[in-house]
Amino acid sequence: MRIQNRAENSNTARHLAEFWMIEPEMAFADLEDDMACAEAYLKHCTRHILEHCAEDLAFFDSMVEKGLLQRLQDVVEKPFATVTYTEAIKLLQQSGHKFDYPVSWGLDMQSEHERFLSETVFNKTPLIVTDYPRDIKAFYMRQNDDGKTVAAMDLLVPRVGELIGGSQREERLDVLAARMAASGLNPEEYSWYLDLRRYGSVPHAGFGLGFERLVQFSTGVENIRDVIPFPRYPGHCKF
Repeated sequence: MRIQNRAENSNTARHLAEFWMIEPEMAFADLEDDMACAEAYLKHCTRHILEHCAEDLAFFDSMVEKGLLQRLQDVVEKPFATVTYTEAIKLLQQSGHKFDYPVSWGLDMQSEHERFLSETVFNKTPLIVTDYPRDIKAFYMRQNDDGKTVAAMDLLVPRVGELIGGSQREERLDVLAARMAASGLNPEEYSWYLDLRRYGSVPHAGFGLGFERLVQFSTGVENIRDVIPFPRYPGHCKF
């Protein structure tokens, strides 16, 4: 767990310029292992909160989000849904709902799309979306056999949207080098990274979980700036 800094003007209720990130990385793991770990981790955290923070959760259930306790209990007891990015786009397009941002294959999903899927389509159930288009994801994510998608996954939850983002990493040197070139990256600047594959690697995967978003999800608080003592966001860096 460490501090991360976001060098972009993301001025929303779920973004901070400085935030805490939990980042496990697993050797000898593929995307399925990554998904299983992410689901188990969120269930463990939620179970721990329910068992050890009952009084606090009762307050949030009463004053912030009605039904919070039941929502968290469902996280522990029910399996998460899983769909591919392609299936998710079709579900959004067929919903008949009018979104502020366009829904089209090849575009990244916005918060409104993620929340609609988890809150409406899947009835307030966390879900994992897999196999995103290659061109909207990072170069280090493992390319799938179709040549168009990568072995990536996002875990979406009600009231927040994306809580966890992860992938199987590209361990094949030739494919990784080609992806870097296609992304316009200078291979000399990443020689150390390529050497990790050149001199031996194994299939591996990992994910990142935004701690403040986890607090949001667990308490029902709408704005991420209200779950950290000294929020830093574009135009605001006190203390």
